Amino acid sequence: MNDQAQGLRDLVQTREAGVRETRVITVTSGKGGVGKSNFTLNFAIGLQKRGYKVLVFDADIGLANIDVLMGVTPKYNLYHLLKREKTISEIIYNGYHGLQFIAGGSGFNDLIRLSDDEVQYFSKEVEQLNGQVDYILFDTGAGLTKETMAFILAAQETIVVTTPEPTSITDAYAIIKMVTNMNHRIDFKLVVNRSGDEREGKQTAEKITLVSQKFLNLPISTLGYVTDDALVSKSVKRQIPFTIAYPNCSASRSIDALVSRYLQEELRSRKAVAEGQGVKGFLSRMFRLVK
Repeated sequence: MNDQAQGLRDLVQTREAGVRETRVITVTSGKGGVGKSNFTLNFAIGLQKRGYKVLVFDADIGLANIDVLMGVTPKYNLYHLLKREKTISEIIYNGYHGLQFIAGGSGFNDLIRLSDDEVQYFSKEVEQLNGQVDYILFDTGAGLTKETMAFILAAQETIVVTTPEPTSITDAYAIIKMVTNMNHRIDFKLVVNRSGDEREGKQTAEKITLVSQKFLNLPISTLGYVTDDALVSKSVKRQIPFTIAYPNCSASRSIDALVSRYLQEELRSRKAVAEGQGVKGFLSRMFRLVK
């Protein structure tokens, strides 16, 4: 409760000072099936509950499902923005706790084929979000696709979601290694999903963080773990985020702890948006990478 109150005080002070920083976060995973989108959604709701304005951008090409997890069927998605049929405000939908989201559909496939005029239109529309929300979370596709790599390299920070399964750990490290070997220093944060208990969560995280430090000379922050909770799959079937459907279940308590940890780390270094940061900087870097 103290963490939450402090976070709200810091947010109010920041806004009173005229500083409105929109922070862009990419959420990714080395392989599919680790619960990345479910984590993204519930983590975003956790931030929203703390008084922050959050928008989730479903960037999972071909497997966009943020809307499905909330039982919403958007009439318009990113495709309609790219085709100039709708403005950015017309494709934003509201979910639980006022959480805003943009459905991806097949739209992100078209990003690499946009003309210069279309890039300018898209960028101008998305830049309107800068200062209107505190956080934009891009839920990317799993694996090492060109589009996913562009989002990772363009964002201010990347949350990597893994599970205790050996293949998931290996694939998560592979993403971190590839980005680092491209001479990009990204602020990676690690989340262990579907952990049997705290001990397994810590052991899984250490396998990645220790190897990253030893072989890549890259320190990685561990946000924490989300327990393997049967009520999570139950909430998916109900199409209600588990932090809403079962706010007191072990997975929901894990998310609350993760949000607290994230805000403690992020608020300590909260500053005005530096040149090249924010939404405009993100878009500029992303289009250089996907072209």
